[in-house]
Amino acid sequence: MLRNANNRLERWEVAIIKAMMATPPQKNDQDILAYFTRPTRSINHGRIKDIRDRKTHTGVAPASADELAAFLEAWPNVDGSGLHLIGDELLIKAREAMLQAVQGFNNPRAHFKSEVFIVTAVIAWTYLMHAHFKRVGVDYRHRDRRTGDVLKTRHGADKHWELEHCLGDADCSLDEATKTNLKFLIEIRHEIEHQMTRRIDDMISAKLQACCLNFNAALKAMFGAEYGLDRELGLALQFVGIAKSQRDLLLKDTDLPAHLIAAHTAFEDGLPDAVIRDPKYAYRVAYVERSVNSKGKADQVIEFIRPDSAEGQEIVRVLVKESERKKYKPKDVIKLMQREGHPGFNQYAHQLLWKAADAKNPAHKFGIELRPGDWWWYDKWVDYVRTQLKAR
Repeated sequence: MLRNANNRLERWEVAIIKAMMATPPQKNDQDILAYFTRPTRSINHGRIKDIRDRKTHTGVAPASADELAAFLEAWPNVDGSGLHLIGDELLIKAREAMLQAVQGFNNPRAHFKSEVFIVTAVIAWTYLMHAHFKRVGVDYRHRDRRTGDVLKTRHGADKHWELEHCLGDADCSLDEATKTNLKFLIEIRHEIEHQMTRRIDDMISAKLQACCLNFNAALKAMFGAEYGLDRELGLALQFVGIAKSQRDLLLKDTDLPAHLIAAHTAFEDGLPDAVIRDPKYAYRVAYVERSVNSKGKADQVIEFIRPDSAEGQEIVRVLVKESERKKYKPKDVIKLMQREGHPGFNQYAHQLLWKAADAKNPAHKFGIELRPGDWWWYDKWVDYVRTQLKAR
């Protein structure tokens, strides 16, 4: 197990301990220790004795009577999960930020769901990583590369690592799929910071769900199962089922803002298939409407099915189907047709064909321009080209 850098007394705590030792009614070392140890931090009783015997912290003055009274009045100063409001502030804020992100996304009256979730979730992850680094004794402040001095904000505060820097540090304990999920969300955040977006909830919802599950898993792995969020939020309920018209709309390809598709495509273009399929990168669930043959199952909203069963294999077949339309660069279309027996089909022939068909007219939905001059073709165009070449 990694050492916990929190297992040490702060200077202000030493001052309080000295005041306790000098103020009636007298407290023994064991009584004093009880005020400064908690589940997220364990102080050895010998540290209290060393202070009493003047072996350590001799330069720290005792706290004043008012400071001691304020400490005792506020003690134990913990939240509902037992975390200390000062000592565990980073962990508390990380948990609260993720809860706010999920609650905001689940708000049925909200129309700014994904954007708010991403921004708040990035804050939650940043605080979680800072709490982790603090726990294992990693200095997570930016430093000047030449002098080694701690960099400051314009208001004089220490400048701490942003989430991207945390993910690249050697002491980051997250697995690669979890890191990739966060890097994707950070890329989307960069896009939504600068302009309004539309209709992105369905596009990235699998990434958001994975982000939630990853956060909860990391939180419990780093700090203990008792601080997990799975007990805080249950299954979201809705007022209606999914009608056929709604289902058809969900399955239909939707034209999304080009800059978001560009960011999405550019990010995933170089990812290995293992990461793309990893549920820690994008968590996908298939909902299957079904009748039940027993009274007990009629009350179950979720039913677990063995993945090696026939039913499980069919669900896997559904899950691996990509919701985002496949895209081809012009050279990919040309190479594909050449492999299919049309060696004379080249760039010029392809250009003549798409111009004659007015194929870049958005009304035909043959493809999309992700950025100026960067055109990608859909399967619909590949099928059209194939048909035209066969007809010759």
